[in-house]
Amino acid sequence: MNKMKLFHTTESDNSIMLKKDKAEIGNWIENLEFVNEELEYFDKIEHKILKNNSINQLIQTLKRGNTLKLGILYRNENNMSKIMECDSMQCDAYYLNNHEKNRISYIEHLKLHNQLKIKIYERLLEFKTS
Repeated sequence: MNKMKLFHTTESDNSIMLKKDKAEIGNWIENLEFVNEELEYFDKIEHKILKNNSINQLIQTLKRGNTLKLGILYRNENNMSKIMECDSMQCDAYYLNNHEKNRISYIEHLKLHNQLKIKIYERLLEFKTS
C-alpha cells in the first residue's frame, strides 16, 4: 500500500490536493492490478469448473474494462505534475472533474467486479461434493 506523507501547515491547498489525489490514484491502480490477477483466477475457474458462457463473457468484459481503466489511471498519474501548472479556475476545474469522473468509473467497475464474484461463488456452491 502506498504510504502518504502527512501534510504540513506550510503547504498550499493545491499541493495538499495533489498529494491526496496522487495517493488516491495510486490506490486505485494497486486495486485494479489485483483485480487483474483475480480475473485471471476466475477465468481459470470458469474454464475448468463452471464452464458457463455468460460468466465467461462477463469475465472477458471486465478484463477489457479493467485494462482500459488502468491505462487511463496510469496516464493520469503521469500527468499529475501538470496540475501544479494550472493558473486558472478553469484549469483546476478540468483536473478536478476528471479526477471525480475517474473515481465514479472506478467505483462502478468495482461494483461490476463484485457482482461477478457473487455469481461465481453462487455457481461454485451449486456443485455437490461426494
